[in-house]
Amino acid sequence: MSDWQFAQSDPNEQLALLHYFTMKKLQGAEEIDFMITVKEFSTPKNLALKFFAQADKETNQQVVAYTPSGWGKTMLEALAACIREINRFPYQAPKSESTNA
Repeated sequence: MSDWQFAQSDPNEQLALLHYFTMKKLQGAEEIDFMITVKEFSTPKNLALKFFAQADKETNQQVVAYTPSGWGKTMLEALAACIREINRFPYQAPKSESTNA
């Protein structure tokens, strides 16, 4: 157990350490930057859900917007699940970000 975990006095506080990753989603000739935040929970309610990864952008915006995420017992499991979900649906830039405005 790392020392930061001793700062939590009540498990219901859900103290978590944040880890950041970036990736480029290749979509045709376009590269879309995604930032993935992985939370490492000090005392998860379920030991199989110690790590939670979530992307900073939604995909599939024109049908049903979806925020890619993933859970796992390890950081690798959660991060890999989130990356799979990022690649599952296309990213459609909002009109304000689009260069074809």
